Amino acid sequence: MQKNKALVIFSGGQDSTTCLLQAIATYGVEHVQAITFAYGQRHAIELEKAAFIAKDLGIKQTVIDTTVLQQTTHNALMDTTLTVQAAGDKQYPNTFVDGRNALFLLLAACHAKQQGIHDIITGVCETDFSGYPDCRDVFIKSMNVTLNLAMDYSFNIITPLMYLTKAETWKLADELGYLDYIQQHTHTCYNGVAGGCRHCPSCQLREKGLQQYLAEQAKKR
Repeated sequence: MQKNKALVIFSGGQDSTTCLLQAIATYGVEHVQAITFAYGQRHAIELEKAAFIAKDLGIKQTVIDTTVLQQTTHNALMDTTLTVQAAGDKQYPNTFVDGRNALFLLLAACHAKQQGIHDIITGVCETDFSGYPDCRDVFIKSMNVTLNLAMDYSFNIITPLMYLTKAETWKLADELGYLDYIQQHTHTCYNGVAGGCRHCPSCQLREKGLQQYLAEQAKKR
């Protein structure tokens, strides 16, 4: 019986790296591939992190140029003249990139089908997240149906982190044996500061989750 293969949408950040490590543990390193998207993000350092991690873990990585997004949407992740801001009252954060996850899933599915891969893994989450509508479970499920119909192929979009808090995501990394690895080698900062700026919403969410997890562990000792 042929073993299932998986394609991980991989940015080089905490969440996608945790998903990649879990996929390796589940499928075996030889059955996992990564796909990374360069869309003109201001935190392009994550692309360097993704390349390092994929090589370090022995994972085949495909990098896709999706800078076409720069011609279709305007946001703080792709315009360095804007200051990164969290969500306001009834407003999305200005780091929301219209159509990004839909495009990523479409291209990932096209690539996966050519490789004979059915399982696509993405680290989106609607528990601790920045308010992005394309991180919701309802969107992922609808996209899964759409892709299956569009290509007449049985994709299975898997979201291991969908209902985990950031603290629980750190716990998962620790259970996989990679807590220190993810702290040292992944990038989260929206401002593209190596090691994190500690001020942007993404940095704050990451650090808050880590401290919560470490505090919980300390209580058990």
